Amino acid sequence: MTPTQISHGPIEDPISALAAASGQGVLAVITRVEGPSYRPLGARMAILADGRRVGTLSSGCIESDLALHAQNALETGKAVRVVYGRGSPFIDIQLPCGGGLEILLIPHPDGAVLDKLNQNQTERVASTLVIDGDAAQLSLADDGETGADGSRFQVRIEPEVFFYVFGKGPEASTFATLVQSAGYPNLLLSPDKETLEYGENAGCPTRHLKRAEFPNNVKPDRWSAIILFFHDHEWEPPILAAALDTPAFYIGAQGSQRARDARLLEISALTGQNKDLSRLRGPIGLIPSVRDARTLAVSVLAEVLLAAKQGNDAG
Repeated sequence: MTPTQISHGPIEDPISALAAASGQGVLAVITRVEGPSYRPLGARMAILADGRRVGTLSSGCIESDLALHAQNALETGKAVRVVYGRGSPFIDIQLPCGGGLEILLIPHPDGAVLDKLNQNQTERVASTLVIDGDAAQLSLADDGETGADGSRFQVRIEPEVFFYVFGKGPEASTFATLVQSAGYPNLLLSPDKETLEYGENAGCPTRHLKRAEFPNNVKPDRWSAIILFFHDHEWEPPILAAALDTPAFYIGAQGSQRARDARLLEISALTGQNKDLSRLRGPIGLIPSVRDARTLAVSVLAEVLLAAKQGNDAG
């Protein structure tokens, strides 16, 4: 099973929404940021022809006004640039952060490009959306970072973090339901029926583990995190050994420092010391010595997202 076969969380994506509407709406993109900003350069929002809005570009202070500009863009069929905050003609609309935003509104964006971009997102393929010239014509490129490039503006779009959650008990089920409620794609794998039922009731995709092994048809990519929550540590070595053969950017397991040391010895004995054990994290979480499932879940989620950000900043 690959990430493309597993449903995502409840949060709708602007590109997906516009693709489903056959481009009948407006794509709004932040093309310039001056000073502090609630959302980053390249952030996207969809304003559909029926008035529905998907996504946000501020803390709520400009979205209603953007919808009015979007309606005008739909009527004229021409792209519009709107500035808020610093340098804006709209002195009655203030940004609490004190910065400035330039937002490009693209009416009726190219449906073929949207469909391909949506397909790439579904298949977890990174791509760059290229917005060319004042006409705001859209195309896709394999490479290119977010930002201005002459008369073009590029938006690099990479897959979201995918969470593979292995384990048994409240720690595993609580963490899986947390990432599900936050809208991240995930898969909960457990030998325990109660753990799986808890996850299923929260909407998590699940897989029953019948033995201590990493399923052959589960294929994490480089945007994936693999986290183990087992109290029966004998489940861990074969799963972690196989996890080290994947490009997952985060691999970690619940437990104390003593449990980590024992785990590393067992993996070395199992694999003949041919694995990069430095990739294994443990104890996991930003808060040390956590003994509550809810706090542990938040602590681990924060650590994974921090690792993802650090990886993006470095690469």
